[in-house]
Amino acid sequence: MSDHTQFAVGSRKVAMMPRVMKRSLQVAIAAALTAGAVLFVMMINGFLVGRGGSLAGIDVWLAFIKRSDIIGTIILTALVTTAFLYWQRDKERR
Repeated sequence: MSDHTQFAVGSRKVAMMPRVMKRSLQVAIAAALTAGAVLFVMMINGFLVGRGGSLAGIDVWLAFIKRSDIIGTIILTALVTTAFLYWQRDKERR
């Protein structure tokens, strides 16, 4: 088995890279998407509640996302999810 694999975004193949780098990139993308989802929820909450203007959610999000326990939880969740999905996919092939 090759230790290099292709990284794909959507249906487009982007580059050949080592498997560990591909997994790390997938974890980083998942963590960024999670942080973006939290920002979206906090911004919508700021609009609906109406306190402190419409962009007050950004300040709350920055205070929230800068906490090391939150970053650790996001990264741990992305790691476990990625590992589980690849483990399941390998089991299906056999």
